[in-house]
Amino acid sequence: MKPADVGIAVMVAVIWGLAFVASRIALDELPPELMTAMRFGIAAIPCLVVRKPKQVSWGLLIAISFTLFLGQFLAQSIAIAHGVPVGLTSVIVQSQALFTIGLAALVFAEVPSRMQAIGIAISAIGLLMICGTVGYDFSVTAFAILMISPISFAVGNLLLRPAQGARMFDLFAWLCLCAAIPLFALSFVTIGAQPMWQALTHMSVPVIISLIVIGAISTSIAYWLWGRLLRDYPAAQVVPFALLVPFVGSAASSVVFGERFGPLRLAGMITVIGGIAVMLLSKRPQALPKTA
Repeated sequence: MKPADVGIAVMVAVIWGLAFVASRIALDELPPELMTAMRFGIAAIPCLVVRKPKQVSWGLLIAISFTLFLGQFLAQSIAIAHGVPVGLTSVIVQSQALFTIGLAALVFAEVPSRMQAIGIAISAIGLLMICGTVGYDFSVTAFAILMISPISFAVGNLLLRPAQGARMFDLFAWLCLCAAIPLFALSFVTIGAQPMWQALTHMSVPVIISLIVIGAISTSIAYWLWGRLLRDYPAAQVVPFALLVPFVGSAASSVVFGERFGPLRLAGMITVIGGIAVMLLSKRPQALPKTA
């Protein structure tokens, strides 16, 4: 990779890591549904000037949006709002690599390599270690909701494959629009029109800045840059940079919120990241022969 593109990959990973902190700040004043709706509403603004990619049907567009964006980020927001630490959330979300490889094996008959299988086992052990710490500072229900995030992320990754030929910026803008509309409708039903208006008109400056960061920068610009890198380079060169996200998220949450992790949870988080590293740095899985 060119040095400039390496810098872009690192910058995107740092932006995504800091976005977890920005989300936590926004959730101090906004309900999870409304905060997530605002995130995608801001990121969908380019739809005013870009058209929906013709090669992506409405059905596929909605399916990708509801998994890769709506399901993933709404689950994150609800979990963080119910006490799951930001640093732990950033680690759990990246376990999507485990679920992506597993689902690809089931759906596309892509057999994981030996190293990927080892990575899956390591990450699974780390998740079990983290599970052993659940129930002390946040509920089992909150953790269960959080686990929806990496699973939705993984499903969205697989659904995104048929749309790889589309322009990334245009595609992600319309994915954000497809997520924003139902999220605003959900907010209207669960929160009510008056409380929604009250929350939106009384946002503090830190919350407004946080929404701009997670909407315009983290969701719109960063995803577009990441898609451009995946277009120009093999995934094996680009994807490992995502390993920086949980480190940035955990470090930032420790500095901003003073988060500390007990020995078992910290060991579990490191184990999960280690397993993800083994999976991402191993060779691509081989598809089963058609006769299998």
